[in-house]
Amino acid sequence: MTSTTSTTTTTSGYIHDLLPIGSFVDERIRSIQGGYMKDRPEAVALLAKLRRGAGKPLAAVPELLGLTLDHRFYEEFPVGHRHIDDAEAAVHEALTLYALHQQSKRDQGMHRRGRDLGGAVRRLMPGGAIDEPLRRRFVQAGSAVDQGVRLDRLRGIVKLLRVADVPLDYGLLADQLYQVRALRDGPARVRAAWGRGFQSHRPETAETPENGTGSPESPADH
Repeated sequence: MTSTTSTTTTTSGYIHDLLPIGSFVDERIRSIQGGYMKDRPEAVALLAKLRRGAGKPLAAVPELLGLTLDHRFYEEFPVGHRHIDDAEAAVHEALTLYALHQQSKRDQGMHRRGRDLGGAVRRLMPGGAIDEPLRRRFVQAGSAVDQGVRLDRLRGIVKLLRVADVPLDYGLLADQLYQVRALRDGPARVRAAWGRGFQSHRPETAETPENGTGSPESPADH
């Protein structure tokens, strides 16, 4: 698994490089998403199975282990790696949340590089007005100490993103979910990143379309 960088730009003009966890999730979802949007039976069936794990820890749905992780993952995080549990959990959480997000969306991919969580939540607030209940849910996701609470808050946010057709970068989210678990300063670092994305997002206008460039997005981002 190697770090990947997209050429697509956002309203901020910047896309984070992905760490090994995020690269694995990005590659995995691109494959699934492409098949799902072409109505391939195996991709449709896989997403249906993965959705059953959305909002649940890996231990609660062990039957999904073989669907979310494979030999490529364990080449980067071999058995015995000190953060193997954190890495497995981050991949599971990101893939199952994506499966929930993509449900019934055959015309566009809900995984898109460069769409950070903070900016995605801000897109749910038309005209730049702050939706206070949604903002509180977003803050709770970032400040949750309990992993289960964080995952439940994220699941609720993802359902809102699905309804509004707002995509999300699940590779970046996977990296952040890993950092929250594995790094001493991970929670603070991720909270800051989510808050930065929320505050820096600019509502789209005719002059600043969604991809921030006025040019078509890279096909690789769908």
